[in-house]
Amino acid sequence: MVRSWDAAVERAQDRLAAGVRLRAAVEAEERRFARWDLASLVEGELGEPVDPDALAPQAERDWRERLGESGREWPGGELYRRRYWIRDDRGAVAGTVAVDNWTRGPSQLAVSSLYVRPRSRGQGLAAAALDEVYAAATAEGLPGFRLEAHWTWQSAVRYYLRRGLWVVGWKRSLSLARMPQLPLHRVREEDGRLLLLVADRQRGWVPILAAGQEGRWLRLDETADYRGCDGWVHEYARSTLALYLALAGRPLVRGPQWWAEAWRWADAGEPEGLASRIEEFERAARASGRTVVSPYRPVVLPESTPLVSPRLADSGDD
Repeated sequence: MVRSWDAAVERAQDRLAAGVRLRAAVEAEERRFARWDLASLVEGELGEPVDPDALAPQAERDWRERLGESGREWPGGELYRRRYWIRDDRGAVAGTVAVDNWTRGPSQLAVSSLYVRPRSRGQGLAAAALDEVYAAATAEGLPGFRLEAHWTWQSAVRYYLRRGLWVVGWKRSLSLARMPQLPLHRVREEDGRLLLLVADRQRGWVPILAAGQEGRWLRLDETADYRGCDGWVHEYARSTLALYLALAGRPLVRGPQWWAEAWRWADAGEPEGLASRIEEFERAARASGRTVVSPYRPVVLPESTPLVSPRLADSGDD
């Protein structure tokens, strides 16, 4: 049993530093790591891949100016987290990842700065890094890891879902997690609906939620297996399917009354909460001068629609 989460995090960090795939960044590499972080931001927010080791000082300043607040470099080191280089099969630096020195959520490791330079992609390096973080966490009794992703970074968001991460929130950005309590999941299209399935050792892939359409609105159906799921799956299944729906350009709202209640799920939960957050994320990105390319379709209500509280029998609320 873990007696101190801080001690468990420190031991997990030591495991990562002693591994084969990752190498701890030393103090003398602080500026280089900052340039790799910058390259990740430039590609994610501006859609322009750059070679981090080829960034001249003036080019770095120009990129940071274009990025604004998100491109700001924080002086004085990063004592709140440990930074690692991801190494390829030859031992050369190919990417970055960082892990906070304290936990997030239900005592999980917090991952950030996951990035692989363009020419090193397609080798499974990011996946291997995440697997090492997960293994280090669970070896020390910590329930996996979580990370944050910007909705507008579509390729990153899709990648994390392909890696089997679950959506656990969307308060300020998308929060995704890998936990021992959550099984593998996948989504399958069937008869025009998206089904969320979870892995079961005896039964294989078991559908627990089905999302279809009724006109312009979402129809969300539960299966008996969903109602019998344990608490962790029950809590995050709807959030996770909601993100799949958003990425597929499908409706997230079950009607005007549900849309009026979207504020109730501003941090996590029902698909309407994610729809509301996405609209906020995209407005903020456009206001800062970013070009937003998104499959999401904003909610447009019919004129003169009365907004009253919905009947929440199938919302999962008590």
